[in-house]
Order: sequence, then structure tokens, then C-alpha cells
Amino acid sequence: MSEGAKRAGVPAGDATRQKAVDALCEAFAEDRIAVDEFERRVELAHRAETLEELRDLLSGIPGAGPPARVEGAGASVAAAESGGADLLPAHPLTHHALQPAEAVRPTSFIGGIMGGGARRGAWYPARVNYAMGFMGGFTLDLREAPLPPGVTEIKIFCMWGGGEIIVPPDVRVEVSAMGILGGFDYDHSLPGPLDPDAPVVHVTGLCFMGGAEISVRYPGESPGDAKRRRKIEKRSRRKALKAGRKGD
Repeated sequence: MSEGAKRAGVPAGDATRQKAVDALCEAFAEDRIAVDEFERRVELAHRAETLEELRDLLSGIPGAGPPARVEGAGASVAAAESGGADLLPAHPLTHHALQPAEAVRPTSFIGGIMGGGARRGAWYPARVNYAMGFMGGFTLDLREAPLPPGVTEIKIFCMWGGGEIIVPPDVRVEVSAMGILGGFDYDHSLPGPLDPDAPVVHVTGLCFMGGAEISVRYPGESPGDAKRRRKIEKRSRRKALKAGRKGD
């Protein structure tokens, strides 16, 4: 693309570039793009200056729609130029589904007592959710769960057991928990949501001679897929940073 064409195009901001990178990560995790091509396109996405350049990077990848421009009022300009129909979110959970306020239950309980308990798929969390792992474990997967608007509380207790909480990248997580002769791990490997009105998941609790983990993963992404994606993203960010320094 010529320098004149770049100046004439709609500028791409940091949030738009991140949407394009998210779309490329999703395509790589689902084996829709090879690793070399993924790394090349991610590096170019970080250096892209216009929305048109980002569209070109996503072309030819099945299921990877062009990124939406989300930087404030300028979004209407991009929508007008493209007719609006092709400005789709780069990831299906850019705006997490919420429950109607009047339908939200006040409390819920899940426990693994000398056994296990799990909530997965499109289940409906309550405003306050109690989770216990006593000589057993529990799993709370929030990636496809419509959340209550505002703050969703998760209160955990683990003793001689463990628990896992999986959240999508478009919610904000707040953690205030303690481990005594045990552990509590929060692996936030993705950047937090840009939307100040994003749903909030507030986790509190105690792990005594047990452990709990909070991980951030895309829907359908396995722990192994997430680990590989994080390694590739780190390597791509380093390459992009080096390219940016050379450009300066």
C-alpha cells in the first residue's frame, strides 16, 4: 500500500490492532493458519497504520472477519466507509452476554466434597456464587456463561482439595484471596478489557492445605492451546518491539 493510500485510509488505533491480533490468535488456535504465517501477520498487525491494512491481514483466513474500529466517535466513520455490514468484532466474546437484571438469582452453591463439581457451557451464575473443594474439587467455566450485569461475586473455600475458575478475556477480574499451607494462582495472560463497562468478576476466599487457580482462556481453548498461544504471542510481541525500535 502506498504512503498516499495510508494517509487517505481510516487510522487504526491500539484497540483495533488488538482486535486483529485476537482474530489471528483464534485462527491459529483452531489450525486455520500456519505458525509462520501467523507470526508474520501478527508482526504486521502491530505496525499497521490504517483499518484497511488490518482488513488485508485478515483476508484469506476462514472465519476471521475484519476488525471493528472502536476508538470512540471515529467508529462511525469506519462504519460509513465500509457500509457497516463487514465491521464485525474480531472475537465472538468482544461484548460478553449479560443476564437481564430482573432474572439474576441472589446466590448459588457448587461443591466438590470427596468428589467433584463443575459448571460449564451456558449456565447462569448468580450474583454471589459459593464454591467449595473439600477433599475434592470444583470447576467454574464462565466463558460461555451470561453474567449478571455489574459485579459477579465468587466466594471460594478449598481444604485438602482444589478449584479452577476459567474466565474469558473480555471481563475484568478482581482477586482478594489467601492461601495458608496452600496456594492461589491467578494467570492473567491476556490484556484486560478496554471497555470500562465490562462485567466484573470478584473472587474472594481461602485455600487451606489446598489450591485454586484462575485462568483466562478463549471459548473452546484447551490449557495446551492457551499455553502455545501465549508463547507465540510473547515471541510475536518481542519481534514487533524490535521492528518498532529499528523503525525509530
